[in-house]
Amino acid sequence: MNVLDAVIIPMHREGRKFVAIFAVITAILTWVWAPLFWLGLALTIWCYYFFRDPKRVVPQNPNYVISPADGVVSLIQDVVPPKEMGLGDGALTRVSVFMDVFNCHVNRACIDGVVQNITYHHGKFLNASLDKASEHNERNSITIERSDGVKVGITQIAGLVARRIVCFAHAGMPVSAGDRFGLIRFGSRLDVYLPKGATLQVSLGQTTIAGETVLADLRPDAVAHLGVSK
Repeated sequence: MNVLDAVIIPMHREGRKFVAIFAVITAILTWVWAPLFWLGLALTIWCYYFFRDPKRVVPQNPNYVISPADGVVSLIQDVVPPKEMGLGDGALTRVSVFMDVFNCHVNRACIDGVVQNITYHHGKFLNASLDKASEHNERNSITIERSDGVKVGITQIAGLVARRIVCFAHAGMPVSAGDRFGLIRFGSRLDVYLPKGATLQVSLGQTTIAGETVLADLRPDAVAHLGVSK
């Protein structure tokens, strides 16, 4: 990586029209009152920053479940996954990663496999950090299955500010861990449903990096290596 790559972070194509809108607003504000230019410029830079899409170094271990989002581990619970995910009726460990408006919002696949199904639900826009957001908020559920039959479920959940879930994946689509599959605009959360036997590698309050942080290890002899809360 050269110096230029470290300074200029690529922006996801989904953000182009929003940056353009903010730029137009900045021009209008400047025409109304010149000092407002700085406010418009700050908002335009923030919008570019929100839609940033940095390169990530994905751990090359097929037994790792990688974080699909940048953010903070806000909840770790044993719950029954939504029926549409096809993960069974038993309780599974669910790891929730909360993203605020300053996190990178590009979502990435947790494991290598094939997208089995995608189900979208209309819903409310409660604070995404709340437990009930998993059930009541607008959400998009995705199930990825490995070649050996192991499945991991991912749910994109819209939050208090987020009003648009974007998903680039489709049923039958092969993905590799770290591949981009969607994003959520302006603050949200992702839930990851781990298969039985998975060993957690994160703890509550830990900061995660999409495509890099290991949430769990699927090996039966894996040792828990919980991170330190930040």
